[in-house]
Amino acid sequence: MTQYRKKPVVIQAVQYRNTKDGVADVLRFVQTPFVGVFSDHLTIKTMEGTMRAEPGDWIICGVKGEYYPCKPDIFELTYEIDPPSSA
Repeated sequence: MTQYRKKPVVIQAVQYRNTKDGVADVLRFVQTPFVGVFSDHLTIKTMEGTMRAEPGDWIICGVKGEYYPCKPDIFELTYEIDPPSSA
């Protein structure tokens, strides 16, 4: 069987915190019409349908400009901070 490695991709993301400032951070990051704000969660319209984001989830902007939530444990396993290049 052939094995494949995921290509390195740099993404932008913000962690959702259930505070006034945390919600404001997400709304600045994601286009406002795509986010529903509730007392204990957010909903985000994605290419796969509407997804629920819980406090602590990361909101990711994908390679096609799409937004979606990612659970913290998956985010931690998949992403690391991209250090600035020293060019």
